[in-house]
Amino acid sequence: MKSKLSQIVATVLLAGAATLGAQAQEVKIGYVNSERILRETNLAKAAETKLQAEFSRREKALLDLETKLRGAAEKLDKDSPALSEAERGRRQRELIEQDRDLQRKRREFNEDVAQRKNEELSAVIEKANKVIKQIFEQEKYDLIVQDAIHASPRVDITKKVIDALNNQK
Repeated sequence: MKSKLSQIVATVLLAGAATLGAQAQEVKIGYVNSERILRETNLAKAAETKLQAEFSRREKALLDLETKLRGAAEKLDKDSPALSEAERGRRQRELIEQDRDLQRKRREFNEDVAQRKNEELSAVIEKANKVIKQIFEQEKYDLIVQDAIHASPRVDITKKVIDALNNQK
């Protein structure tokens, strides 16, 4: 009786393992590298160009201010021996104030650039996620992972996502 029960349990376990093995082979997994999408898609490149155009004038103005401030500091160093103590102090305070103003403008500029970049890249990511969902549904994936630590090239569908994004109008 005991050996008959052991045979039944062994048969059930083997059948279960065979079923699990068959199911595991049918699982379809994909991997997407978000960094590549943000680097290689036409949408991301267009966003970068748009940001460059949007902020280039402000960046040039900041660079001009930096050059002007540097020139004023060099002039003060050169003229310093001939200036009175009061005049030297006044010009140093002006330079310090101009430098603070420049640093504030630079900080505001960097914050504005970062905010706009996040907005533009969020739009690209949103579109990429829609494409990934379409691929998921059309090709009947069980799981698509973004930004895994390690992934086999066999499951990497990043190129497919990039191509789909680049073909959108």
